[in-house]
Amino acid sequence: MPASLTPSDELLQLLPEAVVQTDALWTITYLNPAWHKLTGHAVEGALGRSLLDFVHPDDTGALRAGMPVFRLRLANADYRWMRLQLHPKTDAEDRVISRQGVLIEITEIGEQVLMEDRQRFLRLLETIDGVVWEAELGVGNTFLSPQVERLFGYAVEEWRADPGFWRQHVHPDDLAEALVIDDAAYHATHSYAYEMSYRLIAKSGRVVWVRDLCRVDVEPGRPNRMIGLMIDVTQQKHTELELLQSHHRYALATRGSNDGIWDWNLQTDVLHVSERFNEIVGLGHGDTLHPHGWQFLQQLIDPDDRERVQAAYRRHLSGQRPNFSVDFRARHGSGRLVWLNWRGVAQFENGNPVRMAGSLSDLAERGSSYDALTNLPGRPLFRDRLEHAIALHQDGASKRGDASVQIDNTMFAVLLLDLDGFKAVNDTLGHHVGDLLLQQVARRLESCVRAVDLVARMSGDEFNVLLESVDHAGATDRAHQIAAALAAPYQIGAHTVTCVASIGVVFSQAGFATTDDYLRAADAAMYRAKSQRLGVCVFSGK
Repeated sequence: MPASLTPSDELLQLLPEAVVQTDALWTITYLNPAWHKLTGHAVEGALGRSLLDFVHPDDTGALRAGMPVFRLRLANADYRWMRLQLHPKTDAEDRVISRQGVLIEITEIGEQVLMEDRQRFLRLLETIDGVVWEAELGVGNTFLSPQVERLFGYAVEEWRADPGFWRQHVHPDDLAEALVIDDAAYHATHSYAYEMSYRLIAKSGRVVWVRDLCRVDVEPGRPNRMIGLMIDVTQQKHTELELLQSHHRYALATRGSNDGIWDWNLQTDVLHVSERFNEIVGLGHGDTLHPHGWQFLQQLIDPDDRERVQAAYRRHLSGQRPNFSVDFRARHGSGRLVWLNWRGVAQFENGNPVRMAGSLSDLAERGSSYDALTNLPGRPLFRDRLEHAIALHQDGASKRGDASVQIDNTMFAVLLLDLDGFKAVNDTLGHHVGDLLLQQVARRLESCVRAVDLVARMSGDEFNVLLESVDHAGATDRAHQIAAALAAPYQIGAHTVTCVASIGVVFSQAGFATTDDYLRAADAAMYRAKSQRLGVCVFSGK
């Protein structure tokens, strides 16, 4: 026996049980002589090899996941059931650096049958499209199914080696809420089931949405144990977010345009209209469901315009026009004639039109407030909204001494942006491409704001945004998000166009009295952003 061995090493050499030590990745770093007696494998030949090389292929996943029972291949090529409960040794940061345990052969037939059932269970777990896990307070994951590698890219050993691994890889925006739920489970006084939804950062850097179906088991005299199933719901979540964003865009367009909305089933002739539709034609709070759609519309349209209106939507239904838009005179409920614009698009199935939907506008209102090219509100509507926001903020400031007044809700910000290089697009690619670019800019701006905000086209390539109920940090972040969104290349026909924006920002804290004051301040900040190539510049009054 080498003289360098310590008394504890000598004791391990003399033990009749096989002592096994591996590093965090299963490489064998120590074996005592009992290993050879139990397995028939030479100690020298096993050192430096992976312990998994000696494990039955069907059981390697179970051992890596945390199960202590498996079949081990002996030197004569037979397999025997063994138990090896490996105890981790950690560094100062609680990361596993080695594992050590005693290898014991299982001889009782009943326990072998039980273990075989456990192995079948583990193989069944591998067919589940999710990660099955078990965790204990202070220990971390005591079990982790191999699917964690396929779903998130992390090796089982990599995950289980660090008790804080899960917390370190939850998306920062979701971590605080996830930790509250997690800590409550670790310190619960009774068993219960719970569910968590959060984002996890995969090894590739990809963000994965996770639905975690969990249960905490509370037993007297032992730490709380949690078990769960992590399911990748990224695609489902993205679909939900897209629907939500679509809903917000729809709500913003409807609120900003002040239009009436309609939906017409061409197969049943049932027409649904919004309350705003009824208001525009002077029907007040009339019926919003009309079983005879065209008959209802005919009663509204001036007789001299009916044929022209019908011809317009029939051209669309026949495929001659990608959509339809027609102006006509209608008889208002009060008896007076009003000019309206009716527009929409049809849905086709097997070449046949089955449904139409669109909006109805009062041209007297729309003509003075909307930009025909981008379909955005124009300067008059923006000024009206800004004037209202200023009045609300000033009223809140006058009540600053009243603790019940939520003054922060009246805070707002005005953004003025100008497209850098837009003239060059018009000069080199033509005004038609420039117009299409402005339309795409308008849609990107709408997608960057909330339903409570307002986007307007003031003139040319100049746009304004009114952010309501927003603080200084929120408005600044939103301005940078808009700048980033507008900087992405635009695909216009065969042309790829890049056209960044310079954005000036002024906050309600500036305390200006009029809309012109705010617009001048935003304009000054925008020109500073453009001249110094800042992208975004906040008005400072200097």
